[in-house]
Amino acid sequence: MKKSLQKYVISLTNIAFALCSTAVVANTLDKIQDEDTVTIGVANEVPYGYTTSDGKPAGEAPSIAVHVLNELGVDDVNVVVTEFGSLIPGLRAGRFDVIAAGMYITPKRCEQILFSNPTYSIGEGFLVQNGNPEGLNGYDDIKSKPVKLGVMSGAVEYGYARDFGIEMSKIVTLPDYPSGVAALKSGRIDALAGTSLTMASLGQKDDRVELAQPFKTLVINGEEIKGYGGFGFRPADTSLRDAFNEKIASFVDTKEHIAMVEPYGFGKHTSPGGMTAKELCQ
Repeated sequence: MKKSLQKYVISLTNIAFALCSTAVVANTLDKIQDEDTVTIGVANEVPYGYTTSDGKPAGEAPSIAVHVLNELGVDDVNVVVTEFGSLIPGLRAGRFDVIAAGMYITPKRCEQILFSNPTYSIGEGFLVQNGNPEGLNGYDDIKSKPVKLGVMSGAVEYGYARDFGIEMSKIVTLPDYPSGVAALKSGRIDALAGTSLTMASLGQKDDRVELAQPFKTLVINGEEIKGYGGFGFRPADTSLRDAFNEKIASFVDTKEHIAMVEPYGFGKHTSPGGMTAKELCQ
């Protein structure tokens, strides 16, 4: 009888937990719609997600996020700026409700948060000093030469360099891209790794650095590396993630979408095609 009672109590506990979990799942979407306000997190990375001088959201991801959230009936969109490596911890801690930073969808990140389907795809690039004095046009050059490669903390490039077989002693981790540009100009690193769009944007802002061209396509274990970026959500927020996916499916690649993201260097050439977060998380 005692064992039966224990099983009964455990069963009730499990049911209660399941009901609480279901409530949490719908909580953020219901909350932001009821209160007509939401907070998104960005890493101040141009052109993916950043703020203007007056604090307004800008970039590919925030622009789409504002559109989607407005479609969901949420008009007041606030922005929190943090380091890229703090986006996932900040989301999980409740500092903001959605990561709108163009974050790459990777299996490792999928273990920590939910992702929407991607809104863009893009390849890699290096930022180098003017004239590319070390002749760094791909990851193989870093591997074969006595040089240092800078990567942003929390970004996928650290894993790319490691998986490509580059010695860890050649990799310098930096908190953000401005720090990376400073390290490049001072000679602390010989190249800064990131997406081709980010590196090109940084090169346009400083006449002492430039995008390394041409750039050899990064291939790891026979697979061409191409990143896909989407929005991040807390693990319980499946309803919010699903609502985003529904709006993204009817918006991405439309004329309105292309016109919105072209000022940031995106367009039909960065279309994610039919790729899904489910495939990228495997």
